[in-house]
Amino acid sequence: MQVTNSPQTEQRLSKAACHKTIMAVKDAMYLLEGKWKIHILTVLCFHPMRYTDILREVEGISGKMLSRQLKEMELNKLVKRIATNPQNTTVEYQLTEYGHSFKDVVKQLALWGQRHREHILAGDE
Repeated sequence: MQVTNSPQTEQRLSKAACHKTIMAVKDAMYLLEGKWKIHILTVLCFHPMRYTDILREVEGISGKMLSRQLKEMELNKLVKRIATNPQNTTVEYQLTEYGHSFKDVVKQLALWGQRHREHILAGDE
């Protein structure tokens, strides 16, 4: 037997779902806020990298800002710092297991970005 909700109940459910979605997006935006985090995570999606390689790959970021962003992402369990050679303090940064979940976001964002660029260049409305 299927239960049918009243229009008022459907509207309340819809508002609750909307609020839940908005809160989840706010959480994600807070975690990824700023100009650089998405860039850094995106380059780390491909493979682990040393600090200097990330600095070279993410154009325009200063060393101080990169350090700050990496530390914040470490605190949020997106990135981990791995000492590859303790004697000369060589370190690599890589996505954590949880950070790898961001790869799907990057793929979708890239697809949307490509479609948007094509849409704008085509002059579509």
